[in-house]
Amino acid sequence: MIKLTIDGKPIEVAEGTSVMQAASDLGIEVPSMCYKEGFHCHPSCMVCMVKDERYGKLQPSCALPAEEGMIINTTDQEVFESRKEALELLLSDHVGDCEAPCRIACPAYMDIPKMNRLIAEGGLAKAVEIVKEEIAIPLILGYICPAPCEKVCRRNTIDSPVHICQLKKFVAVEDLNGEDKFFPSKKKSTEKKIAIIGSGPAGMTAAFHLLKSGHEVSIFEKEAQAGGSLRTQRMAKEIPSEAIDAEISFLVEFGLNLQTNSKIDSNKIQQVIADHDAVVLATGLKTDEVLLNDLKVNERGIVINQDTYQTSIDKVFACGSALKVNKMAVRSVAQAKAAAFAVDQYVHGQNIDKIHRMFNSKFGKLLDEEFDAYLQEAPNRSDAASDFSQVKPYDFETMKSEAERCMHCDCRKLDNCLLRIHADSYQVDRRKYLLSDRCKVTKFVKEDVVVYEPEKCIKCGLCVETAAKHQEDIGLTYIGRGFDVRIKVPYDKDLNEALTKAANECAEICPTGAISKV
Repeated sequence: MIKLTIDGKPIEVAEGTSVMQAASDLGIEVPSMCYKEGFHCHPSCMVCMVKDERYGKLQPSCALPAEEGMIINTTDQEVFESRKEALELLLSDHVGDCEAPCRIACPAYMDIPKMNRLIAEGGLAKAVEIVKEEIAIPLILGYICPAPCEKVCRRNTIDSPVHICQLKKFVAVEDLNGEDKFFPSKKKSTEKKIAIIGSGPAGMTAAFHLLKSGHEVSIFEKEAQAGGSLRTQRMAKEIPSEAIDAEISFLVEFGLNLQTNSKIDSNKIQQVIADHDAVVLATGLKTDEVLLNDLKVNERGIVINQDTYQTSIDKVFACGSALKVNKMAVRSVAQAKAAAFAVDQYVHGQNIDKIHRMFNSKFGKLLDEEFDAYLQEAPNRSDAASDFSQVKPYDFETMKSEAERCMHCDCRKLDNCLLRIHADSYQVDRRKYLLSDRCKVTKFVKEDVVVYEPEKCIKCGLCVETAAKHQEDIGLTYIGRGFDVRIKVPYDKDLNEALTKAANECAEICPTGAISKV
């Protein structure tokens, strides 16, 4: 047996054991991408670096045999930086989006591609769940959102964008008009009381997310009808009052205590604060002076901590146009969700952190010669309907056809791509070694089984070995030398011929989104 020490912990292992395995036996996780138990070890990713303190030498732990007397360090700054550098080098020629451009452009960060795919598959019930993960009032936004997501839709460069906003509105209409409306699950009751002053887009959104978190939520609205700025004469031309009523009724059914004709004056504000565990000011543009007496303000509106949405008064938060004019209601919706997230942490006595957005790789606009690669997964046709007016009702087949135009710009391994997970953990700079001229995007589709995108590949060889294990007649192989090496189908064959048995397993074992299931 061999004795060594890893991060100050002694261990004995059998001869031939790798340092990575020894660390694992101690419960110490060393990150890796190219290593897989039962496969040959080809240390190509260099993410599993550790330091042998005897010599101060950094080495890949997957290929480093344990030696007598080794003193291994897996956690110091030099090790961290070496792993970070390895990840940044892997990203230097990585051409692929984690999140689709439409989702990044959406202020509410709605998972637009997933919604589109669910509509295309006929899964409206699941589609509304995706919409309401981020957007509390999708029907209202369906009428007034200027759709920044559509401006960056990659179909714009081919024919015309997918009509995302109308798809979202269609899902909302179908849900609210259905017999079995979708109500998100709520966390166990916290018995915490939250007051929201104002019932516009920000107030309604904050209420929705706080109700989901298990809190008792009351909205105080000074007018006879809830809706805030949505009820103004200008907005009334764009939004039917029935749409506002439907969204408010939904919130009341969901558990909201709505108090209209409840103007909060100088006497009441202090009582509201005293009676509740937290207060959210969502008063819109015309925040009453009485509410501002003790609040720090500037020329734009209420001053807050930009990370926590806390005002200068304890227990009081603010969001939406009360802070500054939001020309897009969807921005108020996004702020209100973030404020609700902060309030939830506050009433639980936790440190307030911002909503975490994972590392995101992106490569920009499609080149003309890349259109065909993306159109493999979407019909090559322009608008499914020539006129997507704001008031015209649509049938399911029309909207299904429109949703099918989505080109699946997002990665199929959003949640389990190891490159993304480690890049997020190590806070990498994806641009550090970025090549000036990116590689051209290509896609190879095996029927309805897997997609291979070589520009996401890290050349670990796991798919090559998997195909060989399945005794594929053609399989996959390395083509080229040095920096130009690529994994491809040999003999000018296509993916359908190459992977007749091993396709699904290749997708499962691939550490990135290079090979993924359709």
